[in-house]
Amino acid sequence: MRALWTIDLAFADVVSTTLTVQLGAIRLAWWRERLEELDTGVAPPAEPRLQSVAASLIPAGVSGAELSRLEYCWLALLSPFPWDDLVADAVAQRGRILFGIGARLLGREAAEGEPFGVVWSLADVATRCSDPESRTLLRDRAKVAIADLPQTPKGLLPLTMFVIRRADELEHGDRYGWHRLLWAVRSLMLRKIPRS
Repeated sequence: MRALWTIDLAFADVVSTTLTVQLGAIRLAWWRERLEELDTGVAPPAEPRLQSVAASLIPAGVSGAELSRLEYCWLALLSPFPWDDLVADAVAQRGRILFGIGARLLGREAAEGEPFGVVWSLADVATRCSDPESRTLLRDRAKVAIADLPQTPKGLLPLTMFVIRRADELEHGDRYGWHRLLWAVRSLMLRKIPRS
């Protein structure tokens, strides 16, 4: 599971350190191409995150092509502010990809994890976004997605801990730590993220 998050962080590193959209697109494409090559049996380059994917995710039935779809999601974040619904859709898709794969790695169906991934990704990017208008768009989309969440399947509780943390930051970022802890415990007990 760790390799899944580290490859997402590899894409994040590109976006956060890119000087121009063109350069960022080239660097993101490099990661996509290396991931796709893993499906053809090409040995990964001496890059620890790619080697981790080859060693743990590919044997578990996750294809490089699936992971390479993250490129589109991260490429959208190179768009100028304010972001629009197309960027928000790409952010949501990132969560679907990651949590769908994560659910499969936990022995569940991808579709069970995807709605939680949407909430997590929208909230994650919203809490890091520097543009107020774009942040509001992502926060509003995340709140709608929270309202639509089903009860958490027991087998996905380890994965949804990420969601609980991000949703808590979204809803109660100004609360003290013990309030946030109680809210997280309530979420776990109900196996559903409360609206407030």
